[in-house]
Amino acid sequence: MPAREKFDYDLKTLQQKLLELGSLTETALNYSIQAFQHKNIELALQIIDNDSQIDTLEEEINDFAILLIAKQQPVAIDLRRIVIAIKIATDIERIADFAVDIAKAAIRMGDRPFALEMEKIMQMHRVALEMVSIGLKAYYEEDVVLARKIAEMDDEVDELYGQIMRELLRLNATNQENALQINQFSLIARYIERIADHATNLGEHVVYLVKGKHYDLNG
Repeated sequence: MPAREKFDYDLKTLQQKLLELGSLTETALNYSIQAFQHKNIELALQIIDNDSQIDTLEEEINDFAILLIAKQQPVAIDLRRIVIAIKIATDIERIADFAVDIAKAAIRMGDRPFALEMEKIMQMHRVALEMVSIGLKAYYEEDVVLARKIAEMDDEVDELYGQIMRELLRLNATNQENALQINQFSLIARYIERIADHATNLGEHVVYLVKGKHYDLNG
């Protein structure tokens, strides 16, 4: 196999590993909110156990990318593709960590009835999960328009986060017996807000990959 053809094959392999990492993380995110919503401790524990697979795959991606740089000494767009793969892998792994954090919060919530309506936090999670999916699609297609769309969705997550936190503050003032649950709700909302921030990073990485310049999509 000619050198360039082999390099292109390796770049494609790197991309596929990254998309696999993304798929595993999306599944973890989906399951984490289900575990929380349905007070499913068994599912929450499964998410925590499966996180080691995501961690291992991220390490494989980093090792593979570093090996490509060492062996091929790429420049320009090829080097950006490899460096961005490492950056995206880091953000995706952090998103998976927040899925684990949500699962742990679900366990701490116990089986008491919810003191707060679920609608807004579920909506916040749906938007954040869609941001991750769009970020991965933008990466695969090297689509700047899709990447920029993520920043607009992040504004919606931030707005929902603010609404939820205000509701929790009001509830905490009048409902001290549910203080532990209110605290877990606030943590979960914060985790989802951070997931959206990392999804926005994915969009910024894609713009840099395509344009060769750094842009703050929330600026």
